[in-house]
Amino acid sequence: METVGFGLGLRHEHYEEILAAPGKVAWFEALSENYMIAGGQPLHWLDTFRRDYPMALHGVSLSIGSIDPLDERYLGDLEKLIDRVEPLWVSDHLCFTGLRGINMHDLLPLPYTEEALDHVAERVMRVQDRLRRRLVLENVSSYVTYAASELTEWEFIANLCKRADCEVLLDVNNVYVSAFNHEFDPVDFLRGIPRERVRQFHLAGHTNNGTHIIDTHDHPIIGGVWDLYAEAVRLFPGTPTMIERDANIPPYAELLAELDVARGIAERVMREPAREAAE
Repeated sequence: METVGFGLGLRHEHYEEILAAPGKVAWFEALSENYMIAGGQPLHWLDTFRRDYPMALHGVSLSIGSIDPLDERYLGDLEKLIDRVEPLWVSDHLCFTGLRGINMHDLLPLPYTEEALDHVAERVMRVQDRLRRRLVLENVSSYVTYAASELTEWEFIANLCKRADCEVLLDVNNVYVSAFNHEFDPVDFLRGIPRERVRQFHLAGHTNNGTHIIDTHDHPIIGGVWDLYAEAVRLFPGTPTMIERDANIPPYAELLAELDVARGIAERVMREPAREAAE
């Protein structure tokens, strides 16, 4: 795994603060749909930051798991953005976002069946051929399961990587959320993902409603997610890490401090083998 380091999601609330405090992060992740436009201020800012920072593109509208046809117009706009940004990688979510042309504006989980696996693998390969690069797919948080599912989520992801030659954006918070909601061991999830396929980590906050957790990206990261991140670093050392914050967005300095926590955990974990050998 190529080490890229620690980054943040590029949010317009922080544009001026980033300019005033350059070099505080190693890279940014830009939301693809925010910049899939013909011109204007968003692209001006994107170009400004891209001159100084490596950048990844992260989308929410590919709907790779849908039974609707792939959106060729969307893919065309994404191609143009890729040519402009020359990103580190391009990611989206392993989900569907609607049906029969209706966008539900949510990241809906798939049934983990062999039939769905065949369907998604074929679509992933088509998108990769179109974009001329591997697609990086994120595990989503979920609140329901399907009676038809034949595989665990991690088995589905591992098989998809093998069949479609794609990669994984491992969202540690989403693993934590889904594990709580569906009562499985989150470490089993991590251990089921092929080490060589993990391209990036996401970290985020959530809302715990007691009986269930909602992935809201509007709170600081909690201790349980930090602990799971430490385990992820042990299993996937050197994986680039970034923090997502999409609501209740704090000042840039607060997110930088939270990113320092991630950096500290990774450094501590990477020292463990040397300490164990010495003992």
